[in-house]
Amino acid sequence: MSINAKHLATFILGAAAGVAAHKYLQTEEGEKLLEDLKTKASDLKAEAEGAVDKAPEYFQELKTKGSEALKSNFPDAEKFLKDLIDKFSGGSSTTGPTTEGGDVASVTPSAQ
Repeated sequence: MSINAKHLATFILGAAAGVAAHKYLQTEEGEKLLEDLKTKASDLKAEAEGAVDKAPEYFQELKTKGSEALKSNFPDAEKFLKDLIDKFSGGSSTTGPTTEGGDVASVTPSAQ
């Protein structure tokens, strides 16, 4: 693999940027910047840990509220989904529509 002038110039510019950053961070202003970054990183870490601790409670609440909203807005949704699952899984549901002989009738959407 050959090293051409473009690669060498990129390396030199990167090294110069590193030296400049090091020199800046050694100044009083640079040290303040580092302390500020450390403080912000610590706060962000604490906030993230708090969010991880609260996540199970949040998702349980979301699940409960979603379930309640679904039941209140679509009262027949639970029965419909159960019948649908039973239909595709091969199980039989006795709560669905039946024929005169007591067999479970197949439920098909009507074209209107």
